[in-house]
Amino acid sequence: MSSVDLILPLLIVAPIVAATLPIALGLRYDRSGWSVAAITTSGLFAGALSLATVVYSDGRVIHALGDYPREYGIELVADQFSMLVVLLVTAVAAGVLAYTRRSGPRGNTFYSAYLLLVGGLLGISLTGDVFNLFVFLEISSLATYALISSGDGPEAAVAGLKYLILGTVAASMYLIGVGFLFMATGTLNMIELAAAIPAAERPTLVRVAFAFIFVGFAVKVAQWPVHTWQPDAYQQAPDGVTPLIAALVSTASAYAFARVLVTVFGVDYLASMPYAGEIVVTVGCVSVLAGTTLAVIQRDVKRMLAYSSVSQFGLIIAAYGIVIAGGADTAFVGAAIHLVGHGLVKAGLFLAVGLVAVSYDARSVDEYAGLATHRPVAAGTIAVLLLSLVGVPPSVGFVGKWYIALGAVESQLWPVAAVIFLSTMLTLAYVARLLEKMYFTPPSPLESTRPSGSVATDGGDDDPAGVAPDAALGSTSGSLESDGGPARDGVGRGAPHDVSVGMVAMVVAAAVAAVALGFAGGAFADLLEPFLTGVFG
Repeated sequence: MSSVDLILPLLIVAPIVAATLPIALGLRYDRSGWSVAAITTSGLFAGALSLATVVYSDGRVIHALGDYPREYGIELVADQFSMLVVLLVTAVAAGVLAYTRRSGPRGNTFYSAYLLLVGGLLGISLTGDVFNLFVFLEISSLATYALISSGDGPEAAVAGLKYLILGTVAASMYLIGVGFLFMATGTLNMIELAAAIPAAERPTLVRVAFAFIFVGFAVKVAQWPVHTWQPDAYQQAPDGVTPLIAALVSTASAYAFARVLVTVFGVDYLASMPYAGEIVVTVGCVSVLAGTTLAVIQRDVKRMLAYSSVSQFGLIIAAYGIVIAGGADTAFVGAAIHLVGHGLVKAGLFLAVGLVAVSYDARSVDEYAGLATHRPVAAGTIAVLLLSLVGVPPSVGFVGKWYIALGAVESQLWPVAAVIFLSTMLTLAYVARLLEKMYFTPPSPLESTRPSGSVATDGGDDDPAGVAPDAALGSTSGSLESDGGPARDGVGRGAPHDVSVGMVAMVVAAAVAAVALGFAGGAFADLLEPFLTGVFG
């Protein structure tokens, strides 16, 4: 067994084991959770980079746990597709900590849930069997529920409970589908299933399994009309939590759905299944239009971005449908690029929104009036990330949409191409409204009196009086905050607060990466080529 093989289980086991340390160390040391999380996620990112180097140069890496038969044993697989998600998870998990270091939440139990979520997401990305995919989906769901509920007030608890209920229903639907697959084939391993499903003696069971799995993932990926958990979760979660769950939770679920589609069922088998491709395309397109329409009418910035995620993930699901209905591998490349690009863009946007809420106490679109004058760096990065969300070149958002639209044209699915164009126009509508507020609308007298804190690192005006360290750290408490740290984002509304260099640096880094990856469309296609060859032949 090589050292590379050991990286696979360590990427999953390390954060789950480390999740116990903040609680254990908290018995003696206050606020040790951040340090444990920072060390762990930094190590995970380094391990992911090392593993990616091997995968993209030598091919996929497989690690079998124990000596169990492959049909129902535990197998971990890293290939060219899964490594994109692993790199995204580890990078975002490490980067978000630069925000929570200053603005919280800071409770030791919070960072235990944080690391547990990271472990679950990495398990989703690397598992090679459909049952353990369910196990890791549940681990990530429970951790996400705890993180959402750590927000201040009863609204966060209600949002967390809604996520828990709908997430449990979704996972149950998926598990029922897995049960039907096992009944039809006698195996749980993804590679074994790919060979057994076309030869299954009871194809009706396989089709029913696909129906249950599709419905389960539709809830997990927040497709309309089973999307209702997502806006509440994004809005009510602490500002340090929203970037993590917005960038990774639905992204990992969308990846898992793609993995089940192309690796387990197979493109050829699904293409032969009546109306499978058409149903997936329709659900995705409806979510695209519904999500953008609902985003246009929102006034709260976090809620607006939450509905935009419904639309963006709808586009990814529509791309999967294009692959099934038309067999265009171009659309799959677009889905993979959009999956990673959207995660990166949403992480940056929600980090920037949290930064503005901390330093400027602005949460609604109207409260962003004059932001470019007071917070030029924050406004500039938000503008870049929003334009990437629209799909303006040369951004990663444009590259993903371009490949998906090209796949729709190649498959002669012209209505899908029209939906992409219409959704882009609707996205531009709510993006332009926010940009107009930031750059062309002066703040009202009430808004201009809001405290600005000391934000020299953001390029704005300094507060001569500065901010006392105790005031910057806040003093409110809430669930998951055993050490008395802040329950939401470390400040009360209207309280002065400074912004750290790390917070600004992460937002700027996300904007720079969103543009840089816009030039890497060909590189993405080349990296995925071995995987696509195995899937499409």
